Amino acid sequence: MKIREYVQGDLQGMIEIWNEVVEDGIAFPQEELLDIRTGSDFFSSQTYCGVAVDETQRVYGLYILHPNNVGRCGHICNASYAVSKKSRGLHIGEMLVRDSLERGKECGFGILQFNAVVATNVQARHL
Repeated sequence: MKIREYVQGDLQGMIEIWNEVVEDGIAFPQEELLDIRTGSDFFSSQTYCGVAVDETQRVYGLYILHPNNVGRCGHICNASYAVSKKSRGLHIGEMLVRDSLERGKECGFGILQFNAVVATNVQARHL
């Protein structure tokens, strides 16, 4: 398993995983599901998107990285993480978080703030 920047060919897998999390309703604030158009717009608008892929390039998880705020708080970034239900427990989330910390620095951020972890999301709180 490796983490790399997403490419257009990853979109369908990313959208499926993102929508799983949205449908579960315990981790993301979003309520609307993504389709190929809205997903492409959403992911391309982020500062960086990383994907966890195997040797076949199948997407098992992803993260989005973006500013947490603007202006004087523009040095702080925020990230959201998603791992496919079938892949949970394989420490993919940990790999995504570690990569996002590195990428945040590379993108010029000084701090990554976790500010939207739902209380019932036990796995995220543990991580």
